[in-house]
Amino acid sequence: MENFHSKTIEDVLNDLKTSLKGISSQEASSRVSTYGYNELKESKKKTKLALFLEQFKNFLVLILIAAAIISIFIKEIKDAILIMLIVIFNGIFGFIQEYKSEKAIEALKKLTSLNATVIRDGKQIQIPTKELVPGDIVLLEEGSKIPADCRLIEVINLETQEASLTGESTPVSKITSLIKEDAPIADQKNMVFSSTIVTRGRGKAIVVKTGMNTEIGTIASLIQKQQEELTPLQQKLEVLGKKLGIASLVICGIIMIVLLFTKESLLEALIISVSLAVAAIPEGLPAIVTISLALGVQRMSKKNALIRKLPAVETLGSTNVILSDKTGTITKNEMTVKKIYTGNLLIEVTGSGYENKGQFTLNNKKHYSKDLEQLLIIGMLCNNASVDFSKKQIIGDPTEASLIVSASKAGLNKNEIETQFKRLQEIPFDSEKKYMATIHEKGNKKFLYVKGAPDMIIDLCAYVLINNKQVKLDSKKKKQILDTNNQLASEALRVLGFAYKEGNVKM
Repeated sequence: MENFHSKTIEDVLNDLKTSLKGISSQEASSRVSTYGYNELKESKKKTKLALFLEQFKNFLVLILIAAAIISIFIKEIKDAILIMLIVIFNGIFGFIQEYKSEKAIEALKKLTSLNATVIRDGKQIQIPTKELVPGDIVLLEEGSKIPADCRLIEVINLETQEASLTGESTPVSKITSLIKEDAPIADQKNMVFSSTIVTRGRGKAIVVKTGMNTEIGTIASLIQKQQEELTPLQQKLEVLGKKLGIASLVICGIIMIVLLFTKESLLEALIISVSLAVAAIPEGLPAIVTISLALGVQRMSKKNALIRKLPAVETLGSTNVILSDKTGTITKNEMTVKKIYTGNLLIEVTGSGYENKGQFTLNNKKHYSKDLEQLLIIGMLCNNASVDFSKKQIIGDPTEASLIVSASKAGLNKNEIETQFKRLQEIPFDSEKKYMATIHEKGNKKFLYVKGAPDMIIDLCAYVLINNKQVKLDSKKKKQILDTNNQLASEALRVLGFAYKEGNVKM
């Protein structure tokens, strides 16, 4: 495996026989033949017929089929028809549920980025992501999905969200310098990986791995090689089926011996003993189990959880402990503003996620003030994220998205506010300054808005806004603000500071 993260940009370009001007279209076509398309290969799909026949692999169902055949043999046609109707109904019901799940999963797979911006023949063009090949130069921008594993060659405040791959819940800042060879994926900060998202900034990168050779492709390959095991419920039904089968054979044998000793004919003894054995089998059990599991699947689907195999519902219900070492692995990776400190008041914010439903409360009563409104406007304008409330989707950094959501709870609309306050300049956030700043113009007035680490922001300020008035920021007020910052941080909250200036502003 090539350790591209531990190589210089020049070495990577040479290894992949490319340049900063990209490869030619002709060379790209040739490389598609060599490397294949940039897409994840799926294991061979089951046909509808195979999926339907799979419903009859249960041992208990096989016993029922055998019972129906025997019933026909002993001329109990009504019993045979009833048993087969139950078996077929059970198979159809299970097939419908699993087929619907497969279709839903296929629909989810289509929700991926379809195009990538690359440099080919020295020109910037857009191509389908499946046509990317190692050696392509890809341009990355905020909100875009990384189309392949790439070595970064240029970054401008670039951050990516890698929770889907590493479980890391916070955006990862990217660099172009060398990383030591034995660094794990989470520490390879000069690389970007397929299926992760750019949350901030922009960059340029060399495609080094595509399709099944990417890190996400490796995971997909391991999943496909995983052998399917029986769930606890399937194992129990398998045991029950075997016990019923053995019990039926024993009953059949005992009754037949007893009847032969009472001088019944061999055929009569066989018919009676087989009839009793068939009667001992609970024909309705598979159907009851299938219906119960199907109800569980429907309840899970209402909570946006897709269950591919019916018996998996029972397995999930039997789970006692789930172990996870990363918050981003099992959470929604959503940020929500919960508390706001402004004007010497600590205000609670209700609601969660990316729904613009909630309110601001102080001592359990609704609260709104000019101080609060000013802070919400700063958070909304000194911001590069966007939120689609109808789809509950964001583009950009989750923290910035949460600021837009909190402002919308006060009835502030980002598009309308941005129309009024035209952005003129921006200083992007970086790890040294620890703040982001933007300059806006409304009419003949200019405004500077800043957000970042509270301890850095407060050192830039001479005044604090209290009751919509600028009050001198003395050492006592400064200590009070920093103490509140420490208190909120101790409650495991991520804390941001906000500031503004009106009038003669410049970067």
